Amino acid sequence: MNLSEFQLDIVQGLPDRLPPKKDYQPEINHAPKRKEILNAQEKELALRNALRYFPKKFHAELAPEFMEELERYGRIYMYRFRPDYEMKARPIHEYPGKSEQAKAIMLMIQNNLDYAVAQHPHELITYGGNGAVFQNWIQYRLVMKYLAEMTEEQTLVMYSGHPLGLFPSHKDAPRVVVTNGMMIPNYSKPDDWEKFNALGVTQYGQMTAGSYMYIGPQGIVHGTTITVLNGFRKIKKSPEGHLFVTSGLGGMSGAQPKAGTIAGCVTVCAEVNPKITKIRHEQGWIHEIIEDLDELVARVRNAQEKKEVVSIAYLGNVVDVWEKFD
Repeated sequence: MNLSEFQLDIVQGLPDRLPPKKDYQPEINHAPKRKEILNAQEKELALRNALRYFPKKFHAELAPEFMEELERYGRIYMYRFRPDYEMKARPIHEYPGKSEQAKAIMLMIQNNLDYAVAQHPHELITYGGNGAVFQNWIQYRLVMKYLAEMTEEQTLVMYSGHPLGLFPSHKDAPRVVVTNGMMIPNYSKPDDWEKFNALGVTQYGQMTAGSYMYIGPQGIVHGTTITVLNGFRKIKKSPEGHLFVTSGLGGMSGAQPKAGTIAGCVTVCAEVNPKITKIRHEQGWIHEIIEDLDELVARVRNAQEKKEVVSIAYLGNVVDVWEKFD
C-alpha cells in the first residue's frame, strides 16, 4: 500500500463496502480466550452494541461473524476491519489531517499497536494482558478518521475506545480527552469488568495503552534497575557474581533482564510464552534463551564463577526454576 492509499484508508473510516474476512494468524501473539461470563440475553446485547457502528445493510453478514468471535474469543474484536497497511508510527507528515497535534496522536496510536510494541496487536492490547488501545478495529478506524478531520479548534472526546465525537473547543484546549474503564464501586470487581468489557461498554486502558503514549519496557527500566540494586543492598551483597531470579517478559516485565544487566548481576527470567520470549531476545532485552533446567543451572554457575553479567530467559515456569535452584 502506497502513501496515498494509506491516507485514503485513514480518511475513509468506515469502509463503503465490507472488506473480506481476514485469516486468523497463529504466528501472532494473540490474547487468550476471555472468561465465559455473558448469558444468552447479554450476548445478544453485546452483538447489538457491536452492530451499532454499522449501517443496517451490513448487519446480516456481520451479526453471525461477530457472534462467532464472541463465542470463540470472549470478545468482539471485528478482525475483518483490521487495516491491510503495516501498523507502525510513520513520519508525521505522512498522516492526513488539518492539525499537527492530531497527526501526532495518530502516530502515537499506531506506535501502540506496532507488532514490535503491542502484546496482542490483533486484539488491540498493548501490554498487561488487558491494556487496550481500543475495544475493536472499527473504533480504531473511526478515531483515525476523526483525527484526520479535526481542526485546532476542536476536541475529540473518548470513552473506553469509543469516540463520542468532535466538539468545538479552541487551539489551547486538549485535542483529545480520554477516559477508560470508569466503573462505579458497586460494579468494580474483576468479573464486573469482564462482563462490561465483553458487552463492549468499557475497557481497561492501563496507564499508557488507552491514552496512546506507551513506550515499551524502556519506560520502566530505570525504576526496575533501582529496585534490583536496592534488593542487593537489602541483602548486603554486590550484584557482581550474584543471581537475580524473576519471571515475565511482557510489556512492563520485559525490562527486568535489562535492569539486571545494568545493575551488573546474573539474571534468570522465566517466561512461559515462547513468542514474547523470542521477541524480547530479538529486541536485545535478554542475551540468551534456555529451555532445559540442567543446562540453565550449569550456565548460571559458570556465569557466577566468572562474574559474568548476563541475562538468561528460561522458557518455562518460574516455580520449576525455584525448585531446581533450591
